Amino acid sequence: MVTNAASLGRSGVHDFILIRASAVVLACYTIFLVGFIACSSPLTYDAWHGLFSALPMKIFTLLALVAVLVHAWIGIWQVLTDYVKSVSLRGVLQFVFVVAAFSYLAAGILIVWGV
Repeated sequence: MVTNAASLGRSGVHDFILIRASAVVLACYTIFLVGFIACSSPLTYDAWHGLFSALPMKIFTLLALVAVLVHAWIGIWQVLTDYVKSVSLRGVLQFVFVVAAFSYLAAGILIVWGV
């Protein structure tokens, strides 16, 4: 069995399950936010702040941020291994995308948790 350090799961099946699970989490998060916006007739700052100051919403948002990271990591790895044949260029691009994804995660944690 070929293992790759850039792959998040241990095999293609694990990557498949991780990307589907992260897609489900992101879909649930999106549906929840769209439902909240639709049901909040006057969407004010106080309503929005009240939503994101609750602990369950912070945890749900953190879960969604991690799901974005996992989804992006596996997706970028798959696209780059399919279309970028130069190993050195692919490594540089993967590094840039992973650093960007972790930066988004760190920024999201700082914004949501107010650290």
